[in-house]
Order: sequence, then structure tokens, then C-alpha cells
Amino acid sequence: MRRLVAAPLAALLLAAPAAAQDFSEEEIKQLALQAILENPEIVMEAVAILQARDEAEAAAAAQASLSDNRDLLERDPNAPVGGNPDGSVTVVEFFDYNCPYCRRAGDEVTALLDRDDDVRIVYREWPILGEGSVVAAQAALAAREQGLYQEMHDALMGQSGRVDEASVMRVAGEVGLDLDRLRADMAAPEVQAHIDGSMALARQLGFSGTPSFVIGDRTAPGLVDADAMAEMVEAARQDG
Repeated sequence: MRRLVAAPLAALLLAAPAAAQDFSEEEIKQLALQAILENPEIVMEAVAILQARDEAEAAAAAQASLSDNRDLLERDPNAPVGGNPDGSVTVVEFFDYNCPYCRRAGDEVTALLDRDDDVRIVYREWPILGEGSVVAAQAALAAREQGLYQEMHDALMGQSGRVDEASVMRVAGEVGLDLDRLRADMAAPEVQAHIDGSMALARQLGFSGTPSFVIGDRTAPGLVDADAMAEMVEAARQDG
């Protein structure tokens, strides 16, 4: 492996302790700078080492959070469930209705459910792309009170442009929701509790955007196609 420390600095670090004490702090800094100037690649190597360390620490923290929050992720009574409610494997999806990749991910989730009827989906509304996203999440969650969450969810995911309050209410009317009741239910505390819970879980799991998935003991930030999702589901099934 290539040495990270150039000759001038290496000479100093390998010197006897008594000799090293003869260098002033300024001289040590100058030697370090000289080493970097003569071998600039050592900076990139150091950055790569630090980045790898940070990524490993983040992965370990996310895995610990996943273990600590397993029941909340998979069995939160305040989170909508799709697919097979009794499925042996749970896919947790974090999404935003204004995220184009989430709309594509919705098609992949549907494809997964078409080929595997032993999967349950837990929907985590995570509105991070503006006020329109918040209104859409509130309306979808409120639609549970009229038994039309899945219909509202699918309709919002099927929109081609950005959703805002006007388009959300239009969609709600199209799926058959009572709009006056919907507006009242959007202010229910359990709606905000779900959104706050999604924010907290996503932060603890290290997610930085939508879509993001949790399948078994694995986290998958970003768009995941049906084939990759099926492999993760099967791995989770084998893990028990």
C-alpha cells in the first residue's frame, strides 16, 4: 500500500522523541504543508479514509436505529397498510407525493405486489418537498376516516404535475371523498403525529430523501426496482 506521508514529514515522525521536540509548531506545520505540496494525492487519500469511516459509522447507527424501531416501523397502528395485511414480509416505504421518483417507485411496489401476495406495505407519509406535499399527506391520511386511503394514495401518485391544495381537493372529489369531512379530519392530531413520526424515523435511519425503503434488516434509500425489491423481500423471508 502506498505510504500516505511524504518524505519530509515521515522523517520528522520517525525521528527520536527528543529530536522531534527540537521542531517548533510552525516548523511542523511547514513540513506538513511541504509534504502535501509534493504529494497532493495524500489529501484525497485522507479524505477517502475519513469518508469511509463516516459511512461505516452512519451505517452502524442506522442499523442500530432499525433494530430499536422495528415494531414502530412495521406495526405502528397510525400508519396505513397496503398489500397483504397478514404478509410474512413488511416493506416500509417513505415517500412524498411531489417526488417524481416516488411515483416511479409506486409502480415498482405495485409490480412487486402483483408477483408476491405475501407482502404487506407500510406507508410512511414523509412530506419534505413543500406545502403542497404537506397538504397531500394530510389529505391522504385523513381519507382513512372514510375508508379511502388506498384510493387517495394511488390517485395522488398518479398525478403528472406538482400537487397543491387545489389539485389535492380535486383528486379527493374524484375518488369520492366528502370534502367538508376531509378538511376537518386533516386537522386531527393523529395526522400530524404520523407525519412527525415519519420525520423522526427517517432522521434516525439516516435517510436524506424520498423514496426510501426498509425491508427486513436492510435499508434502501432511493428508487428500487421491483426485481431488487423482490430479492430483498426474499432475503428477509429467509432471515425469518
